[in-house]
Amino acid sequence: MSTLNVANITDGTDTVETGYVVNGSAKAWVNFDGTGTIAIRESFNVASLTDNGTGDYTVTWSTSFAAYDYSAPTAQDGYRHFGPESANPPTSSSIRLLARNGQVTTPQDLEFAGISAFGDLA
Repeated sequence: MSTLNVANITDGTDTVETGYVVNGSAKAWVNFDGTGTIAIRESFNVASLTDNGTGDYTVTWSTSFAAYDYSAPTAQDGYRHFGPESANPPTSSSIRLLARNGQVTTPQDLEFAGISAFGDLA
């Protein structure tokens, strides 16, 4: 495997395997405003963003993943949940996300929303 020479300040070494960088990098991500007329602020490998209703969004990838089992870390705390719901599992070409207030399970629009996805592309 090839190596990429870089300054690695965390452990003092000066090389990192290229495969580590490629495999550990997000293959898609988006930062968007989910209120009113939703709008993408910045993105990578995102074809579109759809507003399905209050707090309900679909992100469509420009290049699909090889399968639906990619990783897309989401957020949850005692008050809010943002991520896929079991009724709408991710597909290789898109992910549907729901934002809700965890205390009363009411969908809510998010001013600052985003997701990143990791896995093999098709």
